Amino acid sequence: MDLATAKTVAISFMMAFGVAFPALAIGMIGKSAMEAIGRNPEAESGIRTTMILVVAFAEAIAIYVLVAALILKFT
Repeated sequence: MDLATAKTVAISFMMAFGVAFPALAIGMIGKSAMEAIGRNPEAESGIRTTMILVVAFAEAIAIYVLVAALILKFT
């Protein structure tokens, strides 16, 4: 296996796992927030605000993986 092939395989794995796990996390965050709102509708605004913040942090992980994959691809 030459260097170009190894880099391509590494980038593929980085993107596959680096996007799949944050996507699962965002789904679980949304599910938990909807359950919490269903139990306590009065706290909807606070739950929504916290959910959006946590989703942004989870999405940041996918963005970091994208940046790392692009650095690996172009170096």
